[in-house]
Amino acid sequence: METEKFDAIVIGAGQGGGPLARSFAQSGKKTALVEREFPGGTCVNWGCTPTKTMIASGRVAHLARRAADYGVHTGNISIDMPRIRQRKRDIVEMFREGSRSGIDSTAGLEYIEGDATFTGDKTLSIALNGGGRRELRAEIIVLDVGERFRELDPGIAEGVSLHNAGTIMELDDVPEHLLIIGGGPIALEFSQLFRRLGAEVTVLNRGPQILSREDADIAEAVAEILEQDGIRIERNASPSRIVKAEDGVSVTISRDNSEQSNLRVSHVLVAAGRAPNTEGLGLAETGVRIDDKGYIPTDDRLKTNVAGIYAIGDVRPGPKFTHISYDDYRILKANLIDGDDRTIKERLVPATTFIDPQLGRIGLSEREAQKKGIRYLVAAMPMSRVARALETDETRGLMKILVHAETERILGAAILGIEGGEIASMLQIAMMGDLPYTALRDGVFAHPGLAEALNNVFGNLAEPTHQFIPT
Repeated sequence: METEKFDAIVIGAGQGGGPLARSFAQSGKKTALVEREFPGGTCVNWGCTPTKTMIASGRVAHLARRAADYGVHTGNISIDMPRIRQRKRDIVEMFREGSRSGIDSTAGLEYIEGDATFTGDKTLSIALNGGGRRELRAEIIVLDVGERFRELDPGIAEGVSLHNAGTIMELDDVPEHLLIIGGGPIALEFSQLFRRLGAEVTVLNRGPQILSREDADIAEAVAEILEQDGIRIERNASPSRIVKAEDGVSVTISRDNSEQSNLRVSHVLVAAGRAPNTEGLGLAETGVRIDDKGYIPTDDRLKTNVAGIYAIGDVRPGPKFTHISYDDYRILKANLIDGDDRTIKERLVPATTFIDPQLGRIGLSEREAQKKGIRYLVAAMPMSRVARALETDETRGLMKILVHAETERILGAAILGIEGGEIASMLQIAMMGDLPYTALRDGVFAHPGLAEALNNVFGNLAEPTHQFIPT
């Protein structure tokens, strides 16, 4: 089979790979973009777009039930799951088609639907979705292959259809009782969504703390909110056996103290992490190394150990966010096309968990600051002291901000509250501008807005009153 030569090949049309392939082509490089399923990556097809669309429906249901608190009487509400699902599908399709349209309209870019495997140094074999194969070669190859849903260990589930974060959004009806395995952001977002749609929800968390990367006080505040919403959280618990029962699914739960119990549920969602899509890529054929978890390490300029081969997005070790994948694209565009020299060093990594209220996160946690040996001060305030939160009756949560004790610069923050992600972004902008915390403490913000709370929270700056023990 004749090997077709390109200047650049991008494997994966995710939020980094798609724009990068377009930029390569626009710069005059003959480029191939290989995608085995849908353009847009996890974000558009199974992640951010569909989940946040459905979460919006859950929030409307929640507010409708609370309408009387505001003096508005709506009567009983009902959930139209097919309509919620269709709205989600329509928005996913719109975003997906937008990605495809941008690809198809780019001169010099060929979109190839198929599965790519390395067969040699910089050489790929593409098993085409429509049948047949093509052999491609390029001196620049970028891997944006992402991750897949992690499954339970073999032998735990027998004769039961388990759901992942993709299939759970395709249900015809609201589950009667949903068991969610996992205590990270995805698990918690789904727990609140389906609880608001009317399901009974139980969360199994393997460790003692949900959101294991957060400080204990923030994680506990999140747990309290979810439990207020009627979600049952089982800590130090994991499934040891899942089997079909006459009235649904029987789950044997094992705990750290060796106790076991049985739980009957209607549906099971496995949201216990993701795994990299490096199996089957044939990386050994071209010499690209992977780590012990299957991820592709890179240097600060996103280079793998093989010259000319780069990795971006979720397939790299480190944070797994759409905005990070997109910034990876910008870094490679700057370095490989624009003649710049950008790196990922000291890149701020924001994150928002879209529970309600949101948990916005930027910079260091207390745990991380202590590990680094940084002397810090803490500014903290409950959302019940924020005027805008009181006026809208959205007072759950708290603000917690770390400030360097000597330089007065903001080190990091966790904002658990209404629009917490947006407030965290304001703090990120201050960090990007190297502003002291006093600039926000003394800033003039419109009243009565959420940003105004930054005046007050920094008035509570003090030495931490507890000893936070890293785990």
